[in-house]
This record gives sequence, structure tokens and C-alpha cells, in this order.
Amino acid sequence: MFVMQEFELFEEDGFVLALPFDLEGGTQGESFEDAAEMAADWLKCTAEDWLIHGVEPPKPTFGNEPERGGRVILIGVDVSLASIPTVSASEAATRLGVSRPRVTQMLASGALVGWRDGRNTRVTIDSVNARLEYRDYEKEMATA
Repeated sequence: MFVMQEFELFEEDGFVLALPFDLEGGTQGESFEDAAEMAADWLKCTAEDWLIHGVEPPKPTFGNEPERGGRVILIGVDVSLASIPTVSASEAATRLGVSRPRVTQMLASGALVGWRDGRNTRVTIDSVNARLEYRDYEKEMATA
């Protein structure tokens, strides 16, 4: 899926903010180039989330005028489920030290991110790593 989006880049408080038109969210960088790269990464992650959850991307508007005195740039990204780093549900269970059914429960509750691919379930490596980091944080707080 190829997604295009216009962003306004403008300076504020020593950073360059990149805010998309017609979408919630945004990002920032230390320079215009950095902010543009961050905007492309933000759009890629957003589009991957749409793919994972089966959401149709909103139709973008083009020809927007700056609203904050910045510059409007167009960013396009090509995304696919195949490009998202994943592990099988069984591998996720092994990494997390839980059962395969527990991974299914975690996917259903949103504690992990993944999707069905035919008979197989794919779990994003980012969500597995986030759960591991959260578990480590909880352990740290319990002993503090």
C-alpha cells in the first residue's frame, strides 16, 4: 500500500515540528531534514498500524496552505505486512515465557500487536520487546 500525506514543518521552541494535515499526531526533529525523516517514519508506522488493524487509510487532502507559518511538504511511503518484523505466536510465547494461549489473550486485549496470516498468527517484534521492557520496569518498581 502506498500512502501520501502532506505535513507542515515549522519551528517552535528550538525544534522543527512536523504535523500532518487531516490526521492526529505528528513528530519533531532538530532540523528541517531531521523532521522530514521523522515525518516519513511516523507516516510509515501509522500506515502499518492501519494495515495490521484492517483500517482503510483516510483520503488525504493536497494543496494545503501552511497554518503555522511553516512549509508544506508531501511525503509518501510504501508499506506492507511483509515488511513488518514479526515472530510466530509460538516464538512470542517462548520469548515472553508464557503459553501460546496467553499470547492469543494478549493479542485480543491489545497487550501485543499482531494479525492472522492464513492459519498462522504473526506478532510484531516491537510489541514483544515492549512487553519485555514493561515487565522489566515492573520488576524494578517492585524492588525499589
